[in-house]
Amino acid sequence: MRSLPDDPSTLEPGTVLALLGADPDVGLSGAEAARRLAVVGPNELDATPAVPTWRKVAQQFRDPLVYLLFAAIAVSVAAWAVEGADGLPVDAVVIAVIVVLNAVLGFVQQARAEDAVAALRRMSATAATVVRDGQQVRIPTRELVPGDVLLLAEGDTVAADARLLRAAALTVSEAALTGESQPVLKDPSTLPAPAPLGDRLPMVFDGTAVAQGVGRAVVTATGMATQMGQVAHLLHETVDTPTPLQVEIARVGRMLGTAVVVIAVVVVATVLVFFGVDSTQDAVTTLLLGVSLAVAAVPEGLPAILSVVLALGVQRMATHQAVVKRLSSVETLGSASVICTDKTGTLTRGEMTIGRVVTAAGEVVVAGAGYRPEGTLEHDGVPLEPGSAVWRQTALVVGGGSLTNDAVLRQEADGGWAVQGDPTEAAFLVAEVKLGTRALREGRFHRVGEIPFTSERRLMTSLAADADRAGRIAVVTKGAPDVLLERCTHVQVGDSVEPLDEGWRARILADVERLSDEAFRTLAVAYRPLAVTDPPPVDESLEHGLVYTGMVGIIDPPREEAATAIREAHRAGVRVVMITGDHPRTAARIARDLGIAPDEPVAVTGAELDALDEDGFRATVRRRSVYARVAPQHKLRIVGALQADRAIVAMTGDGVNDAPALKAAAIGIAMGRTGTEVTKEAADMILADDDFATIVRAVREGRGIFLNIRKFLRYLLSSNMGEVLTVFLGVVLSGVIGLTHGDGDLVLPLLATQILWINLLTDSAPALAMGMDAETDDVMGRPPRAPTDRVIDARMWRGVLLIGLVMAGATLTTLDLHLPGGLLEGTQSLDTARTAAFTVLVLAQLFNALSSRSETSSAGHRLFVNGWLWLALAGSALLQVAVVHLPVLNEAFSTTPLTGSQWLLCVLMASTVLWAAELRKVALRAAARGASRRGSPVDAAPGIALRG
Repeated sequence: MRSLPDDPSTLEPGTVLALLGADPDVGLSGAEAARRLAVVGPNELDATPAVPTWRKVAQQFRDPLVYLLFAAIAVSVAAWAVEGADGLPVDAVVIAVIVVLNAVLGFVQQARAEDAVAALRRMSATAATVVRDGQQVRIPTRELVPGDVLLLAEGDTVAADARLLRAAALTVSEAALTGESQPVLKDPSTLPAPAPLGDRLPMVFDGTAVAQGVGRAVVTATGMATQMGQVAHLLHETVDTPTPLQVEIARVGRMLGTAVVVIAVVVVATVLVFFGVDSTQDAVTTLLLGVSLAVAAVPEGLPAILSVVLALGVQRMATHQAVVKRLSSVETLGSASVICTDKTGTLTRGEMTIGRVVTAAGEVVVAGAGYRPEGTLEHDGVPLEPGSAVWRQTALVVGGGSLTNDAVLRQEADGGWAVQGDPTEAAFLVAEVKLGTRALREGRFHRVGEIPFTSERRLMTSLAADADRAGRIAVVTKGAPDVLLERCTHVQVGDSVEPLDEGWRARILADVERLSDEAFRTLAVAYRPLAVTDPPPVDESLEHGLVYTGMVGIIDPPREEAATAIREAHRAGVRVVMITGDHPRTAARIARDLGIAPDEPVAVTGAELDALDEDGFRATVRRRSVYARVAPQHKLRIVGALQADRAIVAMTGDGVNDAPALKAAAIGIAMGRTGTEVTKEAADMILADDDFATIVRAVREGRGIFLNIRKFLRYLLSSNMGEVLTVFLGVVLSGVIGLTHGDGDLVLPLLATQILWINLLTDSAPALAMGMDAETDDVMGRPPRAPTDRVIDARMWRGVLLIGLVMAGATLTTLDLHLPGGLLEGTQSLDTARTAAFTVLVLAQLFNALSSRSETSSAGHRLFVNGWLWLALAGSALLQVAVVHLPVLNEAFSTTPLTGSQWLLCVLMASTVLWAAELRKVALRAAARGASRRGSPVDAAPGIALRG
């Protein structure tokens, strides 16, 4: 056994057999097959080792924010131990619970993901028919070896890559591997030169299915050496790309970690410089100050809230038939700038449909939703009149095509039809239903003989007995129009028959060319009545002297909703790219009909891409949006080129050939109905309804989620900034505001337990409620955010700092108002002053929740659309009242009851946060209007940059 070239279809069958040491009639001997099996290994795909559960759990903790929380736990425990280890370290326990909750959410959501290559293995047939020692035997597919002679029949799954030796009407469905929408008619004839995968007619491939006919082939590759194995290899090598949200949150976590360390060092150093450390108590107080700053600076609830908000988005998408497997994928779709989509079954219905019937009596346009009984037929722009001459001749063509047909229709409960057999043949049966003649034809004609379709003849003929004519037999032939015309002598014109002269031939061939230019596949129908009732000998001599009746144009129609969805995607600034294994002419037609690329008259083919160098490839991908006759490697390279240009790519698909590109893209989207198990496992999201429009709805949902993430990030960071600045400025300005003991020792403005309470009260429920806020802007009227756009940009940081300063100023002013000494003379005790300041900081953060819903819109805009937010605010306010007035909580948090006038003062001081935010928004809106008048690009909506 010697090695074969990559494309054995360029070798004669005898040469392939000689190289493989195989006999076409005897096959391999059992001993030789066993020897080869020991050398090449079983006919199986390599499996990826399963990830242990413990490793999956550990991966949930690999996040900079989680590392930061672990550090906060360690510092809290250390401070608790230094303070005497009295009771439980409450703050450390609470933070630990948050970390565990976040891990559980992530693990549960991702637990359903399985190995993609294992799914590839399940696609293989369990047994195959081969010739061994001159006998036909069934063997497990894992025992196939190169050189085995493989026998193929209708319904078989091809178990290995093989070179055809003989074939009779053999058509193979290769959509899962190549993306070709129609079953491919195989031909053993040797190709003159290497061809793309979809054009290798002498080859059959592992994992594809025989739709019709029989064949005999010699196995050329097994296991990982097959084309399916190459897809599996690509999956092994393809690395999952982190989503933009994952990248940005990791960046925020690193930044916050650095900030916490810097702030703690600066404040502790300030204490040492201003007050010094003269005792163990001073050291403990200083350590507690560092802990309180760490607790104040770290938004402990951020990872859990982020997970919950994304999980809620997952649930909402599920109601729209989009099943999300990875939480972070929810937001990624919202930031997608390019959607790369397959054609067959995604943009089209995946249902071959007769769209034109052309006869000498006229042309009929058939409209309807694929395999549905509903449909309209028009002639010259008006509904086709039943019983008219055009209707009768149309019925003759469609009925004749249905007679020469092995497909079967089965009506389903929803009124549609399920197809068994060749979908092109099924198109005639569905057209009969729309025409209303199916029952008439089935009750009148009975097939009594058949000449099957072959690749050499390109024809199929049936002998049908006509019950209305005393059982007289008619010959009905269907096939390629140019071939069929050679066997015709007459043409049907209305109810009469005329000689088929050169004028008629030229007219018919012109119609063929016109329909082909419109991406229709053409089939013609002819007949010849016989004056006999007994079936004559069935041979090709019957296929002469035929009467040409007409032809049909067949196409896989676009989904009606896809064009609307593509327009919406374009309005949102999202580029749609079609990548298909189908014919270039068909791809260009569908793309033109759907509005994907109206300025591109032709599709770029895989062969043309192969001829380009790397720079030319990237330049082509940058400007072209329709690709046809591509292989899995092309799809992967196209996604890579787009990502190299900093595009955020979503890749949709249903076939095995799409899986590597789905895995490499920022988000992979598999079709739930027509998608293979491989694509579903490799994808991040599955469309249960296979509807491209669902993707656009998911984009809208993702954009809304991103805006809500910005809302609660703005809220959390500005609130925590207020806590940090309160402690920091309280230490630095302690002498100014009277925050010292009589002996000059340091007194903290807030206690660590109070800061922890603020975080628990305001960082959880209000932030979570903001993550469920309703859409307040036209999120699809703006372009997607660029990869360089930050979730937390410079403008948001300026707002965070401003609100933090106002919050700290209001809190410390309240403290000064109540304490004796300082700038504003007060008369209250330290506990009362701290309680008032503590309350102001809580209420200020609740006011901040209202203003943080938008960076530019007033807090009053759609103020009451989010009932969850108002419930969270009311609950937090009531809990703060309880902390101030319940004796048991007074002792736990070192608080004292406040009078009515003190509460009123606290509310007024806290509301300054809202008024400061409103003034800033007025200034931002004025700046935006000025920039708009000058024609400058502005950030017109929170989180979505409008780029010029």
